[in-house]
Amino acid sequence: MPLFAPADCPRLIVKIGSALLVDADGVRRDWLTGIAADIADRVRAGQQVAVVSSGAIALGARRLGLAKGGRASLEDAQAAAATGQIALSQVWAEVLGAQGLTAAQMLVTLDDLEDRRRYLNASATLDRLLALNVVPVINENDSVATAEIRFGDNDRLAARVAQAAGATGIILLSDIDGLYDRNPDLPGAMHIARVERIDAAIAAMADRGSASGMGSGGMVSKIEAARIACGAGVALVIASGRVDRPLSTAARHTLFVPEKRARARKAWLAGRLTARGTIVVDAGAAQALAAGRSLLAAGAIAVHGAFFRGDAVTIEGPAGPIARGLSEYDAREALKLLGRRSEEHGEILGYAPRSALVHRSHMVLL
Repeated sequence: MPLFAPADCPRLIVKIGSALLVDADGVRRDWLTGIAADIADRVRAGQQVAVVSSGAIALGARRLGLAKGGRASLEDAQAAAATGQIALSQVWAEVLGAQGLTAAQMLVTLDDLEDRRRYLNASATLDRLLALNVVPVINENDSVATAEIRFGDNDRLAARVAQAAGATGIILLSDIDGLYDRNPDLPGAMHIARVERIDAAIAAMADRGSASGMGSGGMVSKIEAARIACGAGVALVIASGRVDRPLSTAARHTLFVPEKRARARKAWLAGRLTARGTIVVDAGAAQALAAGRSLLAAGAIAVHGAFFRGDAVTIEGPAGPIARGLSEYDAREALKLLGRRSEEHGEILGYAPRSALVHRSHMVLL
């Protein structure tokens, strides 16, 4: 029985790692043809499918003869991505076209999904393509991305794309069949079939290595992707792609069970990978936030970063980050209000103040 029956998952994101797509001879076309056939079966059954496809850097590095899989330097990675992406897109268009499907290419950067307006634009594009039964093939735009403005792995990208697309399921096809309680190469390693909650014990099981040496993700990135997905109400599966037709083959895998589906804006906030600044609060304010209250200036004790009104900020309590939200004030204004009661704000700022530093309607607990 295939993972995620169409009735349970009307819209599905499939992420495919570099090691599955590319080997020493280039694209693994026979394997990719099988994936295309799987996708076609799902589309004919009424399921909408988008693909997050790695492989551009690995493929480009082989074509250009670059060392270390094209990751020896940022310039090499960008050149490899630019060369490999056009070849990768062509292959996807061919194998999907042979199944009677139309492929579309979407290249995104971190900012495209962290900026709210651009996120909504990407969401609208994905929604329209999927409604037309087109298969979007999505990748990070590594030809222009830098260390400061990139996802760094397609696992987390897949989770954010799932949010933007309104998907209810993600399958991460990889070179491993799921999560183990330790490195699976170690004696006695036990496979974890189902994760109800991602806590410190689950995070500790992650192995940071990428077995193939081609990709940028390991189990740590997959756990982080699962955290983003589950927080947005999206189920996530880690499954092995080391079989033919992996989307239609019953095989061992790990399922991360989603939480209650969050409202779209709060899911976007919770899944963000960046914040413009930090507001530090005392224990009393941390308790108030946990109870569903807004962040008032009286409970804030420090401000870090240069953010503006409407920017995403992390709220940090005595034990660490506790929430993320959109600031009602610029950082310089927030600094003036630290520890001050609401009735003092008008005199301090010289204008009618807003009710909170971060309002509960624009905040999500972490």
